[in-house]
Amino acid sequence: MKEYFEQVGKIQYEGPESVNPLAFKYYDPERMVGGKKMKDHLRFAMSYWHTMTGGGMDPFGNPTMERPYNTLEGMELAKARVDGAFELMRKLGIEYFCFHDLDIAPEGDSLKEKLENLDVVVGLIEGKMKETGIKCLWGTTNAFSHPRFLHGASTSPNADVFAFAAAQVKKALEVTHQLGGENYVFWGGREGYETLLNTDTGLEQDNLARFLGMAKDYARKIGFNGQFLIEPKPKEPTKHQYDFDTMTVLGFLRKYGLADDFKMNIEANHATLAGHTFQHELNMSRINGVLGSIDANQGDMLLGWDTDQFPTNIYDAVLCMYEVLKNGGIAPGGLNFDAKVRRGSFEPTDLFISYIVGMDTFAKGLLVAQRLLEDRVLEDFVAERYSSYQEGIGKKILEGATDLEELAAYALEHDKIVNRSGRQEMLEDVVNRYIYKA
Repeated sequence: MKEYFEQVGKIQYEGPESVNPLAFKYYDPERMVGGKKMKDHLRFAMSYWHTMTGGGMDPFGNPTMERPYNTLEGMELAKARVDGAFELMRKLGIEYFCFHDLDIAPEGDSLKEKLENLDVVVGLIEGKMKETGIKCLWGTTNAFSHPRFLHGASTSPNADVFAFAAAQVKKALEVTHQLGGENYVFWGGREGYETLLNTDTGLEQDNLARFLGMAKDYARKIGFNGQFLIEPKPKEPTKHQYDFDTMTVLGFLRKYGLADDFKMNIEANHATLAGHTFQHELNMSRINGVLGSIDANQGDMLLGWDTDQFPTNIYDAVLCMYEVLKNGGIAPGGLNFDAKVRRGSFEPTDLFISYIVGMDTFAKGLLVAQRLLEDRVLEDFVAERYSSYQEGIGKKILEGATDLEELAAYALEHDKIVNRSGRQEMLEDVVNRYIYKA
């Protein structure tokens, strides 16, 4: 079998003292953490788009990535990328991958050719999956790159575009089901608006709901029993997208009677763009019972667009895994590295180093989060902070056993309010100490 990354061998765990950039310092897949293997907590996945098709192009510069298969084109390039993808995952010990239809097979000159191309490449991927044991975490469709989608897909004012997008999603659902995908993701892409001057937002949101309903029904019809995920994002490429953040999506789903059918795929960089922290979006999803999967990356806080950097922020990783552990885990979702190497990190080895750094960051985050939960340092503080609701008038409030008249009478007799410090800085120091010693 041809190898495209011959300069890199199987990545091994060498421990925190290692200075080898091609070795894991914290990610030890078989290590038991809280009664479960580290790899089963994390369920890492490779993003086919950034990893295999990303060229390093930005709005001001041409592609820079040096890849061994770059001289190939069309279907030959697509076939080579399959070999490269599974080689990379095998060497990194990554057990899942995620894809858009356009990542794995070229567009072609017609919808018919597009679908035929997919069938060929999916057959190759199936063979690699059987050979390696690597699985599909989720699939989706690219209904945003082609000029036909310049006004959106399911929210396009052109019904022919709506139908074309439906054909793409139909095939992507079939392919995801064929590959044993555990989830299917709906990302809005261009499902939003640039100006309200030419937009019927009511019709567009109604159509988006119709589209999601049809996709859900067809998936179940063909026997796909995986989890449906919506990936919130506030802007970029549109000025305003209808899936702005978790709570916006929840409001939308509840309005259209779809709340029982979809969970969230939370991306760190999208939270940043929405003006939230990563933990905020995870927390909002968890407390509403819709935390489904995670796109692990980070943004540059000094830039206003989706930079999709490999995650290195240990503080964010700790708080992410804290929410995941409180959620009871992330399966059947996972941690998909929706991340790309920087444009200047163009050599093939940089690709492996970036994944190693990201995997180590979340492994360390898991270890710290597990200790925080075991020691209940945050849990106990929060419980004490809200202890006034465990007895007396607070308990009656929670039980719905009081009303405004009784509360007003109570307040007249207890108007000398005594509050307690929230100790934010102390708790931040606690998290820091756990990071230092874990």
